[in-house]
Amino acid sequence: QVQLIESGGGLVQAGGSLRLSCVASGLPLSAYNMGWFRQVPGKEREFVAAIWRSGGSTYYADSVRDRFTIARGNAKNTVYLQMNGLKPEDTAVYYCAADPSFGINRDAEEYRYWGQGTQVTVSS
Repeated sequence: QVQLIESGGGLVQAGGSLRLSCVASGLPLSAYNMGWFRQVPGKEREFVAAIWRSGGSTYYADSVRDRFTIARGNAKNTVYLQMNGLKPEDTAVYYCAADPSFGINRDAEEYRYWGQGTQVTVSS
């Protein structure tokens, strides 16, 4: 059974940091491009960041570039999202997802496996 489990969310003040983790079971993450998305009620799921299966290339939404960092911990079958300089507009449920495609996708529909999400709340 494939499972992606996110953790690390919580409540933080603006300017603070959080590190999200996504641990996989039943799925070798090194064989997938991995992405982080976020969603607020009433809005579509939004691309945040993605990393190539080899870990060599990373991609970010303009809104988080230079503040967020996506990384792999292949030995632990884990993907991380380090979030610094958090802003109230970063408040959302954050999801990790696995994409078997060859190329990096920013479209959520291209991702095959999803975690249950972790809530991030940034207070002003």
